[in-house]
Amino acid sequence: MRIRLAHSPDPDDAFMFYGLARGDVDAGPYEFEHILSDIQTLNDRAMRGEYEVTAISIHAYPHVADKYILTSCGSSMGDNYGPMIVAREPLRIDDLRGRSIAVPGLMTTAYLTLQLLLGKDAFEPTVVMFDEIPDRVKAGDFDAGLIIHEGQLTYEQSGLHLVVDLGVWWQERTRLPLPLGGNTIRRDLGPEHCRAITDIIRASIQYGLDHRKEAVEYALQFGRGLDEQLADRFVGMYVNEWTLDYGERGREAVRRLLTEGAAAGLVPDPGEIEFL
Repeated sequence: MRIRLAHSPDPDDAFMFYGLARGDVDAGPYEFEHILSDIQTLNDRAMRGEYEVTAISIHAYPHVADKYILTSCGSSMGDNYGPMIVAREPLRIDDLRGRSIAVPGLMTTAYLTLQLLLGKDAFEPTVVMFDEIPDRVKAGDFDAGLIIHEGQLTYEQSGLHLVVDLGVWWQERTRLPLPLGGNTIRRDLGPEHCRAITDIIRASIQYGLDHRKEAVEYALQFGRGLDEQLADRFVGMYVNEWTLDYGERGREAVRRLLTEGAAAGLVPDPGEIEFL
Protein backbone atom coordinates (compact mmCIF):
# COMPACT_ATOMS: atom_id res chain seq x y z
CA MET A 1 0.00 0.00 0.00
CA ARG A 2 1.62 3.24 -1.15
CA ILE A 3 1.63 6.06 1.38
CA ARG A 4 2.74 9.49 0.27
CA LEU A 5 4.57 11.04 3.21
CA ALA A 6 4.87 14.78 2.66
CA HIS A 7 7.14 16.95 4.77
CA SER A 8 9.41 19.97 4.59
CA PRO A 9 12.96 19.76 3.17
CA ASP A 10 14.39 20.85 6.51
CA PRO A 11 16.88 19.27 8.91
CA ASP A 12 14.31 18.50 11.60
CA ASP A 13 11.91 16.69 9.26
CA ALA A 14 14.79 14.88 7.56
CA PHE A 15 16.01 13.76 10.99
CA MET A 16 12.53 12.51 11.91
CA PHE A 17 12.21 10.36 8.80
CA TYR A 18 15.85 9.23 8.59
CA GLY A 19 15.03 5.70 9.78
CA LEU A 20 12.28 5.29 7.19
CA ALA A 21 14.31 6.84 4.39
CA ARG A 22 17.20 4.46 5.09
CA GLY A 23 14.92 1.46 5.33
CA ASP A 24 16.05 0.71 8.88
CA VAL A 25 12.54 1.06 10.32
CA ASP A 26 10.05 -1.67 9.50
CA ALA A 27 7.51 -0.12 7.13
CA GLY A 28 5.11 -3.05 7.49
CA PRO A 29 2.79 -3.46 4.50
CA TYR A 30 3.38 0.13 3.37
CA GLU A 31 5.60 1.65 0.71
CA PHE A 32 6.39 5.20 1.81
CA GLU A 33 7.02 7.79 -0.89
CA HIS A 34 8.73 10.86 0.60
CA ILE A 35 7.49 14.11 -0.91
CA LEU A 36 9.44 17.22 0.04
CA SER A 37 7.91 20.67 -0.20
CA ASP A 38 7.85 23.94 1.72
CA ILE A 39 5.31 24.22 4.51
CA GLN A 40 3.08 26.76 2.79
CA THR A 41 2.71 24.43 -0.21
CA LEU A 42 1.98 21.50 2.12
CA ASN A 43 -0.71 23.55 3.86
CA ASP A 44 -2.31 24.37 0.51
CA ARG A 45 -2.25 20.74 -0.63
CA ALA A 46 -3.67 19.53 2.67
CA MET A 47 -6.71 21.71 1.97
CA ARG A 48 -7.31 19.46 -1.02
CA GLY A 49 -6.48 16.25 0.86
CA GLU A 50 -3.78 15.32 -1.65
CA TYR A 51 -1.45 13.23 0.53
CA GLU A 52 -2.13 10.34 2.87
CA VAL A 53 0.28 11.73 5.49
CA THR A 54 1.44 15.33 5.58
CA ALA A 55 3.17 17.81 7.81
CA ILE A 56 1.15 20.98 8.26
CA SER A 57 1.21 24.16 10.28
CA ILE A 58 -0.99 23.98 13.38
CA HIS A 59 -2.55 27.22 12.07
CA ALA A 60 -3.86 25.24 9.09
CA TYR A 61 -5.34 22.37 11.05
CA PRO A 62 -8.86 23.82 11.64
CA HIS A 63 -9.17 24.17 7.87
CA VAL A 64 -8.40 20.48 7.22
CA ALA A 65 -9.76 18.77 10.34
CA ASP A 66 -12.57 17.23 8.30
CA LYS A 67 -10.00 15.39 6.17
CA TYR A 68 -7.09 14.79 8.55
CA ILE A 69 -6.43 13.87 12.16
CA LEU A 70 -3.36 15.04 14.10
CA THR A 71 -0.96 12.27 14.99
CA SER A 72 0.30 12.39 18.56
CA CYS A 73 3.91 12.21 17.28
CA GLY A 74 5.82 14.36 14.82
CA SER A 75 5.16 17.76 16.33
CA SER A 76 7.52 20.74 16.22
CA MET A 77 7.17 22.71 19.45
CA GLY A 78 8.86 25.98 20.30
CA ASP A 79 9.68 25.57 23.99
CA ASN A 80 10.47 29.18 24.90
CA TYR A 81 11.77 29.84 21.37
CA GLY A 82 10.21 29.97 17.95
CA PRO A 83 9.69 32.13 14.85
CA MET A 84 11.26 35.56 15.05
CA ILE A 85 10.69 39.03 13.74
CA VAL A 86 13.93 40.60 12.53
CA ALA A 87 14.73 44.01 11.08
CA ARG A 88 17.67 45.95 9.68
CA GLU A 89 17.73 48.23 12.72
CA PRO A 90 16.66 47.83 16.33
CA LEU A 91 12.88 48.16 16.65
CA ARG A 92 10.33 47.76 19.43
CA ILE A 93 7.26 45.57 19.02
CA ASP A 94 5.01 48.62 18.77
CA ASP A 95 7.16 49.91 15.89
CA LEU A 96 5.96 46.96 13.76
CA ARG A 97 2.39 48.21 13.50
CA GLY A 98 1.68 49.59 10.07
CA ARG A 99 4.98 48.30 8.71
CA SER A 100 5.63 45.99 5.78
CA ILE A 101 6.59 42.51 6.98
CA ALA A 102 7.74 39.60 4.85
CA VAL A 103 6.04 36.40 6.03
CA PRO A 104 6.63 32.76 5.00
CA GLY A 105 2.97 31.99 4.38
CA LEU A 106 -0.49 33.06 5.45
CA MET A 107 -1.26 29.62 6.88
CA THR A 108 1.94 29.25 8.89
CA THR A 109 1.70 29.19 12.67
CA ALA A 110 4.33 31.92 12.69
CA TYR A 111 1.90 34.23 10.87
CA LEU A 112 -1.00 33.33 13.18
CA THR A 113 1.13 34.07 16.24
CA LEU A 114 2.28 37.38 14.79
CA GLN A 115 -1.35 38.35 14.26
CA LEU A 116 -2.14 37.44 17.87
CA LEU A 117 0.76 39.64 18.97
CA LEU A 118 0.06 42.72 16.84
CA GLY A 119 -3.62 42.35 16.03
CA LYS A 120 -5.45 41.46 12.85
CA ASP A 121 -4.72 43.85 9.96
CA ALA A 122 -2.16 45.75 12.10
CA PHE A 123 0.66 45.37 9.55
CA GLU A 124 1.24 44.81 5.83
CA PRO A 125 2.17 41.16 5.14
CA THR A 126 3.75 39.94 1.92
CA VAL A 127 4.37 36.24 1.34
CA VAL A 128 8.01 35.50 0.53
CA MET A 129 9.73 32.10 0.31
CA PHE A 130 11.02 31.51 3.84
CA ASP A 131 14.70 31.16 2.91
CA GLU A 132 14.66 34.47 0.98
CA ILE A 133 13.24 36.58 3.82
CA PRO A 134 16.52 37.57 5.57
CA ASP A 135 18.11 38.77 2.33
CA ARG A 136 14.96 40.65 1.28
CA VAL A 137 14.84 42.45 4.64
CA LYS A 138 18.54 43.24 4.46
CA ALA A 139 18.05 44.65 0.96
CA GLY A 140 15.37 47.02 2.24
CA ASP A 141 12.43 45.43 0.43
CA PHE A 142 10.54 45.15 3.74
CA ASP A 143 10.66 46.85 7.11
CA ALA A 144 10.87 43.51 8.91
CA GLY A 145 10.73 39.79 8.29
CA LEU A 146 9.13 36.81 10.00
CA ILE A 147 11.75 34.06 9.96
CA ILE A 148 11.33 30.34 10.54
CA HIS A 149 13.49 27.20 10.27
CA GLU A 150 17.26 27.66 10.27
CA GLY A 151 16.93 31.42 9.80
CA GLN A 152 16.34 31.54 13.56
CA LEU A 153 20.00 30.53 14.02
CA THR A 154 21.61 32.44 11.15
CA TYR A 155 19.86 35.85 10.94
CA GLU A 156 22.71 37.62 12.75
CA GLN A 157 25.06 36.61 9.93
CA SER A 158 22.96 38.93 7.73
CA GLY A 159 23.41 41.81 10.18
CA LEU A 160 19.75 41.75 11.22
CA HIS A 161 18.34 42.63 14.64
CA LEU A 162 15.86 40.59 16.65
CA VAL A 163 12.64 42.46 17.43
CA VAL A 164 10.74 39.63 19.15
CA ASP A 165 10.94 35.87 19.50
CA LEU A 166 7.32 34.74 19.20
CA GLY A 167 8.00 31.53 21.13
CA VAL A 168 9.29 33.53 24.10
CA TRP A 169 6.33 35.93 23.88
CA TRP A 170 3.85 33.02 23.79
CA GLN A 171 5.45 31.21 26.73
CA GLU A 172 5.48 34.37 28.84
CA ARG A 173 1.74 34.80 28.19
CA THR A 174 0.58 31.20 28.51
CA ARG A 175 3.36 29.20 30.24
CA LEU A 176 2.99 26.79 27.31
CA PRO A 177 5.21 25.87 24.37
CA LEU A 178 4.26 27.24 20.96
CA PRO A 179 2.92 24.40 18.75
CA LEU A 180 4.28 25.21 15.32
CA GLY A 181 3.80 22.15 13.13
CA GLY A 182 2.39 18.67 13.31
CA ASN A 183 1.88 15.53 11.29
CA THR A 184 -1.55 14.58 10.08
CA ILE A 185 -2.98 11.46 8.50
CA ARG A 186 -5.98 11.27 6.22
CA ARG A 187 -9.10 9.99 7.93
CA ASP A 188 -10.32 7.99 4.95
CA LEU A 189 -7.49 5.46 5.44
CA GLY A 190 -9.52 4.07 8.34
CA PRO A 191 -8.63 3.65 12.03
CA GLU A 192 -6.48 0.52 11.62
CA HIS A 193 -4.17 1.98 8.97
CA CYS A 194 -4.06 5.36 10.72
CA ARG A 195 -2.87 3.78 13.97
CA ALA A 196 -0.35 1.49 12.24
CA ILE A 197 1.18 4.32 10.18
CA THR A 198 1.37 6.57 13.24
CA ASP A 199 3.29 3.84 15.08
CA ILE A 200 5.74 3.58 12.17
CA ILE A 201 6.31 7.34 12.17
CA ARG A 202 6.96 7.27 15.92
CA ALA A 203 9.43 4.42 15.43
CA SER A 204 11.28 6.49 12.80
CA ILE A 205 11.52 9.46 15.18
CA GLN A 206 12.84 7.21 17.94
CA TYR A 207 15.36 5.68 15.52
CA GLY A 208 16.75 9.13 14.72
CA LEU A 209 17.04 10.00 18.40
CA ASP A 210 18.76 6.66 19.08
CA HIS A 211 21.20 7.19 16.16
CA ARG A 212 21.60 10.92 16.56
CA LYS A 213 25.04 11.44 15.00
CA GLU A 214 24.20 9.56 11.81
CA ALA A 215 20.76 11.13 11.59
CA VAL A 216 22.19 14.66 11.98
CA GLU A 217 24.76 13.95 9.25
CA TYR A 218 21.91 12.84 6.98
CA ALA A 219 19.83 15.90 7.90
CA LEU A 220 22.73 18.26 7.25
CA GLN A 221 22.16 18.02 3.49
CA PHE A 222 18.85 19.85 4.08
CA GLY A 223 20.35 22.56 6.32
CA ARG A 224 20.82 25.69 4.24
CA GLY A 225 23.80 27.55 5.66
CA LEU A 226 24.15 25.27 8.69
CA ASP A 227 27.32 23.53 9.74
CA GLU A 228 27.16 20.28 11.68
CA GLN A 229 27.09 22.01 15.07
CA LEU A 230 24.25 24.35 14.11
CA ALA A 231 22.34 21.51 12.42
CA ASP A 232 22.60 19.46 15.61
CA ARG A 233 21.36 22.44 17.62
CA PHE A 234 18.46 23.04 15.24
CA VAL A 235 17.43 19.40 15.28
CA GLY A 236 17.55 19.41 19.08
CA MET A 237 15.19 22.39 19.15
CA TYR A 238 12.48 20.67 17.12
CA VAL A 239 12.99 16.90 17.46
CA ASN A 240 12.79 15.92 21.12
CA GLU A 241 10.36 14.52 23.68
CA TRP A 242 7.59 16.76 22.29
CA THR A 243 8.07 15.07 18.91
CA LEU A 244 7.57 11.57 20.27
CA ASP A 245 4.30 12.68 21.89
CA TYR A 246 2.65 16.03 22.52
CA GLY A 247 1.83 15.00 26.07
CA GLU A 248 -0.99 16.72 27.91
CA ARG A 249 0.83 20.05 28.03
CA GLY A 250 1.46 19.96 24.30
CA ARG A 251 -2.16 19.11 23.61
CA GLU A 252 -3.22 22.00 25.82
CA ALA A 253 -0.91 24.29 23.84
CA VAL A 254 -2.55 23.30 20.54
CA ARG A 255 -6.03 23.86 21.97
CA ARG A 256 -5.03 27.22 23.50
CA LEU A 257 -3.45 28.54 20.29
CA LEU A 258 -6.39 27.59 18.09
CA THR A 259 -8.98 28.75 20.63
CA GLU A 260 -7.29 32.16 20.82
CA GLY A 261 -7.03 32.25 17.03
CA ALA A 262 -10.74 31.51 16.67
CA ALA A 263 -11.67 34.13 19.29
CA ALA A 264 -9.67 36.70 17.31
CA GLY A 265 -11.40 35.72 14.07
CA LEU A 266 -8.19 34.32 12.58
CA VAL A 267 -9.15 30.64 12.24
CA PRO A 268 -12.41 28.68 12.20
CA ASP A 269 -13.56 27.26 15.53
CA PRO A 270 -11.57 24.02 15.75
CA GLY A 271 -14.12 22.28 17.98
CA GLU A 272 -12.86 19.19 19.77
CA ILE A 273 -9.27 18.52 18.66
CA GLU A 274 -8.39 14.84 18.30
CA PHE A 275 -4.92 13.31 18.57
CA LEU A 276 -4.22 9.84 17.23
